Amino acid sequence: MLSPKRTKYRKQQRGRMKGKANRGNKITFGDYGLVALESKWITNRQIEAARVAMTRHIKRGGKVWIKIFPDKPYTKKPAETRMGKGKGNIEYWVAVVRKGTVMFEIAGVSKELAESAIRLAGNKIPIRTKFIIRRDLDL
Repeated sequence: MLSPKRTKYRKQQRGRMKGKANRGNKITFGDYGLVALESKWITNRQIEAARVAMTRHIKRGGKVWIKIFPDKPYTKKPAETRMGKGKGNIEYWVAVVRKGTVMFEIAGVSKELAESAIRLAGNKIPIRTKFIIRRDLDL
């Protein structure tokens, strides 16, 4: 499971996800990618499930890049606890994904195989996604 080795602060505030992604919105390593069409928090478990689905579908051929990392702690207070007494304990880690972010990239496989693998990964992520192709690819 993905999580940071260490952070400057243990707990964070929620923040906002206004607007589109200005970084990480282009394919940099692979030939094909999965782009987010809406903003949401993606948990470390969802990222791992998508990665496993992709790598199993391409039968360990090609290369997969994960472009998002869960570096934001999600805290939760236990059930039936009274209000107050501070912020809850860290439950899991999330990656803040904004609209237009390229989440996964694939290279070294055919277009059809890449598209089906990326669609499988998109089904594991709780937002609408789109399959994209690198522009300078000769197809």
